[in-house]
Parts: sequence; structure tokens; C-alpha cells
Amino acid sequence: MKRLVSLMLLSLFSIAVLAGCNTIAGAGKDVQKAGEKVEGAAKK
Repeated sequence: MKRLVSLMLLSLFSIAVLAGCNTIAGAGKDVQKAGEKVEGAAKK
């Protein structure tokens, strides 16, 4: 029983970490695209 609970907690923690990484990576791409547009507007 103790082993099952430990595995469940480890699984939940792993899912949370992976979801957080995807969210941060997506936000980084959005910021990068916004920066490219600002840079393009500044060149004009």
C-alpha cells in the first residue's frame, strides 16, 4: 500500500513538472514572436 501511494505521488509530481515545462516553453515562444514584431516595426 505504501509503495502504491509513493508511485502515485511520483506520477502526479512528474505530470506537473512536464506540464509546467510546456507552459513555460510556449510562453517563451510567444514573447519571442512579439519581440520579432517590435524589432521589425523599429526597422521600418
